[in-house]
Amino acid sequence: MQTAEASTTTTSTLGAALKPRQLTMMGLGSAIGAGLFIGSGAGIQAAGPAVLLSYLVAGTLIILVMWALGEMAAANPTSGAFSVYTARALGPVAGSTVGWLWWVQLVVVIAAEALGAAGLLATVFPALPVWLMALLFVAALTAVNLTRVKNFGEFEFWFALLKVAAIVAFLLVGAALLFGWIPGVQSPGLANFGGAGFAPHGFEGIATALFVVAFAFGGTEIVSVAAAETRDPARSVGKAVRTVVWRILVFYIGSIFIIAAVIPAGSAGLKSPFAAVLDAAGLPGAATAITLVAVVALLSALNANLYGASRMVFSLAERGEAPRALASLTKSQVPAVAVLASVAFGVVATVLEIAFPDKVLPLLLNIVGSTCLMVWGSALVSQLVLRHRADRDGVELPLRMAGFPWLTVVGLVILVAIFVVGLIGEDSRPQLLSTFALVAVIAAGSGLRRRAIAAKS
Repeated sequence: MQTAEASTTTTSTLGAALKPRQLTMMGLGSAIGAGLFIGSGAGIQAAGPAVLLSYLVAGTLIILVMWALGEMAAANPTSGAFSVYTARALGPVAGSTVGWLWWVQLVVVIAAEALGAAGLLATVFPALPVWLMALLFVAALTAVNLTRVKNFGEFEFWFALLKVAAIVAFLLVGAALLFGWIPGVQSPGLANFGGAGFAPHGFEGIATALFVVAFAFGGTEIVSVAAAETRDPARSVGKAVRTVVWRILVFYIGSIFIIAAVIPAGSAGLKSPFAAVLDAAGLPGAATAITLVAVVALLSALNANLYGASRMVFSLAERGEAPRALASLTKSQVPAVAVLASVAFGVVATVLEIAFPDKVLPLLLNIVGSTCLMVWGSALVSQLVLRHRADRDGVELPLRMAGFPWLTVVGLVILVAIFVVGLIGEDSRPQLLSTFALVAVIAAGSGLRRRAIAAKS
């Protein structure tokens, strides 16, 4: 956020070659992953068709978060994004904590996505060993991230476009199925939405699903990180935020509506909901097709997350919150050391998970599972503080979030509600407490480090 204390600047050392269409697709690529293609069935199992209410609430939250981030990113495009904004609003320890927290989340998810993509592909091509495919995926996408940012952006654009095309095709098939336009296939209609079947587990099911589906929108915040390497960031970020928000809502709400209408809440088909809908439409090879799309979705998200992780740790290094070597750049203006450091953790986690199946990654994912909620909270609080500061000082902002401060407060209220629901649930409580513990450890480490530096000076 631009204030009297921090003028509008773009990170000068990184390139600025990302195009608006690439920025938009990067946001979509990070948010549309296995959580939609594979995990969406979990929300329907918890709440039935009433899961749509959970998606609307969570979708409203992400709209508000994206507006807040867009306002701050347009004013101060920087690779540290919400970490920098939190530092300016709440102090350097808070900013460092948020930055490291997000980095840890992404590098853990990189390993999970590599193994997930390899595992899915092995069901289609069983002759290929999972461990080899996982490491090849990581190596290939590391190479992509070491190229010029414009090349990375173009690669991610087409990666994400494949997923978007698959979802559009799914929505068209689903609509044709519901309207009875497919010859020889009877429309299921909207019988699943009638009576007690709409919310078979009542309010408790909707609340449980809310905590589950909130994570489906994780990844959209990468748009604010990529703003630092985008041409005309003030204009590009505003356009990307508006586009990403409505497309995600249409894709998610539309897909979930079709799945809930076609597949009953207690059906085993919810384990692979997209394939189940395509099977119901009588399309041959549906399971294989959706498996390959899910592989692309995971690899696209891995690619974008490696980018985000490298840029965040680069920013931390620039601010003295990480080893200075991580701020070095190649002649192509790529933070190669930051890329390699970020992927190294993912490779180690991948190897350990292969050596000790179902022991390493579940533990790591449980610890970082609620990280996105903490990041969204920091973004909303930072925007609340920095916008008040900018208005007080009469600073002109290139992009202003409407309905301030009330919409920001609404976002915080929704976020608090999700935290409360998570703490009440027996399954989600350990995840939240683990994330809180991780936040405390990182904050303590950052605070002690700053004290040690101050004592030496």
